[in-house]
Amino acid sequence: MDGFPRFGTHGSNPPPVVPPTPTIDVTGAIQTPLTVALTDLDDLPPVDQVSDFHCVAGWSATGLRWEGVSFATFYGSLIEPRLAPGTTVTHLVFRGLDGFASVVQLEDALAADVLIATRLDGQPLSGAHGAPVRLVSPAQYGYINTKHLCAIEVHSSEPRLEHPLSRFQLIASHPRARVWMEERHPTYPIAVIGPIYRAVGRVGLWLIARRAR
Repeated sequence: MDGFPRFGTHGSNPPPVVPPTPTIDVTGAIQTPLTVALTDLDDLPPVDQVSDFHCVAGWSATGLRWEGVSFATFYGSLIEPRLAPGTTVTHLVFRGLDGFASVVQLEDALAADVLIATRLDGQPLSGAHGAPVRLVSPAQYGYINTKHLCAIEVHSSEPRLEHPLSRFQLIASHPRARVWMEERHPTYPIAVIGPIYRAVGRVGLWLIARRAR
């Protein structure tokens, strides 16, 4: 599609208020909690990459230019040294200021193109796209890409989070959400769930267009 609309389960609400001094709090299976000021990201090597964004509902925004830091570098530099000896990390939870959270397997989070992004197409992130920083995982559907990132939880087993739409059996989140495998639903195959998700996507885009007028 042309452009990159605001998306998400909280899309009908205004973007959350960003604190004067934003931080990312890291908790969970680490020896001591960690608070990372966003200015601390300047100490990590910068990354500039072009990648696509794929919504689980069936639309894609292509050729987006993201800038930020590699999550693998963030993890290796700041989180891994704080793990207790013998700790096996399997999953991470990424939480946003808007209350949204995504569960990501460590293997997927450490992929080379996963970023903590600070800029989009040469500009600081706007409220619509996740200010002040957000997770960008191009190989996974959009619901993994938590916006307004403010906290990361480290887990040694898969945590259970209730998705805002989990009360609807036909709309549920796949635990890995890999685009190339069309992992859109944890139970139903794409042949069953695809038309439903595409219909939801068309309604969502219609609502986005109405709000933009």
